[in-house]
Amino acid sequence: MAGSKYKESGVDIDASNRAKKKIAALARGTWGKAVLSEIGNFGGLFEMPRGLESPVLVSSVDGVGTKLKVAFLAKKHDTVGEDLVNHCVNDILVQGAEPLFFLDYIASGVVDPEIVAEVVKGIALACTENGCALIGGETAEMPGFYGGGEYDLAGCIVGVVDRARLIDGRSIRPGDAIWAFPSSGLHTNGYSLARRIVFEEAKLSIEDELPGTGASVREALLAVHRSYLPEIRDLRSRVEIRGLAHITGGGLLENIPRILPAGAAVEIDSSKWEAPPLFKFLEKRGRVDKTEMNRVFNMGIGMVVIVPAGADKAVANGSYRWDPFPIGRVIEGKKEVHIV
Repeated sequence: MAGSKYKESGVDIDASNRAKKKIAALARGTWGKAVLSEIGNFGGLFEMPRGLESPVLVSSVDGVGTKLKVAFLAKKHDTVGEDLVNHCVNDILVQGAEPLFFLDYIASGVVDPEIVAEVVKGIALACTENGCALIGGETAEMPGFYGGGEYDLAGCIVGVVDRARLIDGRSIRPGDAIWAFPSSGLHTNGYSLARRIVFEEAKLSIEDELPGTGASVREALLAVHRSYLPEIRDLRSRVEIRGLAHITGGGLLENIPRILPAGAAVEIDSSKWEAPPLFKFLEKRGRVDKTEMNRVFNMGIGMVVIVPAGADKAVANGSYRWDPFPIGRVIEGKKEVHIV
């Protein structure tokens, strides 16, 4: 009797190989001379940049979360690849690091080469825009582990910063000014609650208009997570940046304290900006209280910047794609956020 074949167990090696060929072509488009390996090697090789006196490697790993569920409904898979890279870029940016290279992980019950290629197309696009190389990854096929047509997505980024240029929050002082760069929407956090409100409570479909936003559910919920790398580069060339906070899971209340030194707290003036219509819809339709909104969602703020008092004019006069706005100040106290 013939032996059991791997394909009969649900793993199609040929489909996986087709996916890898598509991935390799996309990845090579992000490479420069620093990439010393090929896709398919056991490890990716990347030459350290020269000219840094004391280089410090900064790394981060993250995923896209249940925003993927929206992508499945919309049958749109490239933007979640952009989300993944931009989220990771921002995570190392808060410590002053420039991205070097990126690796992805895609796991599914059945590998669909076309869907994998769409995801990696978005990853490669964001890598190119952020100046980092996609040097490897893993495409895993796990029958019975994921539902039909579903996959999980994660990535790892490595960047570098000269030790003297690290941003670690130690120089933050009471009186410092706090500015914010606007988000494009939910970015990659709060989707479990948002999906429940939109699809279960409001009973909207992916193509319906999201009330008050002028956009469809698809457009509003799949808006790409922004990278603030060009903005922070420009700002740092003119102003001392004492602290940066990427507003992800935990919202304003839990992310800003992560960068505060002992003896410093933050006072945020909620009248300084208006939360975009998407957040207003979620708050009203989901009957979510203000504290919970500020713990779950970014409320229209993607990146928080802390600069010395008196630097406001220099911050405002930068060259940005999205203009920052002042939202508060650092005060004395324990490491927490007061929203007034």
